[in-house]
Amino acid sequence: MNSNKTVLILGANSDVAKHCILQYLQKGFSIIASSRNLTSLESFINENQLDKSKIQIKYFDATDFSSHQKFYDELSIKPDIVVYSAGFLVENQEALKNFEGTFEMMKTNYIGAVSILNIIVTDINNKNLERIVGLSSLSGVRGRKSNFVYGSTKSAFTQYLAGLRQELNSRKIIVNVLVSGYINTKINAGLDLNKSLLMEPDYVAKHIVNAGHSFSIVPNWKWKIIYWILKLSPEFLVAKLP
Repeated sequence: MNSNKTVLILGANSDVAKHCILQYLQKGFSIIASSRNLTSLESFINENQLDKSKIQIKYFDATDFSSHQKFYDELSIKPDIVVYSAGFLVENQEALKNFEGTFEMMKTNYIGAVSILNIIVTDINNKNLERIVGLSSLSGVRGRKSNFVYGSTKSAFTQYLAGLRQELNSRKIIVNVLVSGYINTKINAGLDLNKSLLMEPDYVAKHIVNAGHSFSIVPNWKWKIIYWILKLSPEFLVAKLP
């Protein structure tokens, strides 16, 4: 059991993050669940009758960069594991016409992540930090015309995590990126997605909670195949994809 270890989940109101909370608790971790929507988190804790002595709820706004240092400084316990799961999605055609939506994706999916994670990893007094997991997307593997604006924010986040992994290697801190395909979550509700490729949030959460030493985590064998096709295909083939 890991009863003396703490997980900080940034963006804890996402469907995947909530399942991470359940699974980390089962493993004996304490949780700091942070989000803008504290009411939803409190309802989730009450509905699942979770042990409140093992969970702290903290307000965190990924897009309010000036608040991040204060947020981290005020944590009563500095984390052993950090999971960044905050995310925002605007469909590509809307993003092309509406920069406000594009900027919100940039701030939530990338800039906010870099802001808070830089603060966390430069705290050399936290000797307990052992792992950082960031939630990215297959949309960030290659630029495709159907989702390249959103994908660019995820691609930037993935590249940041790749460099951060190298930076923290000498301190023996593991950095993982969860590269997921379609997940059956509220962020994807209403989108026309291939149902046979939809993964459930608890399945994805299991891969986060049980992350090993490999940098990229791609849940589901179907998505692993798609991941490598995207990675290795020449540009003229990628250009034919939606």
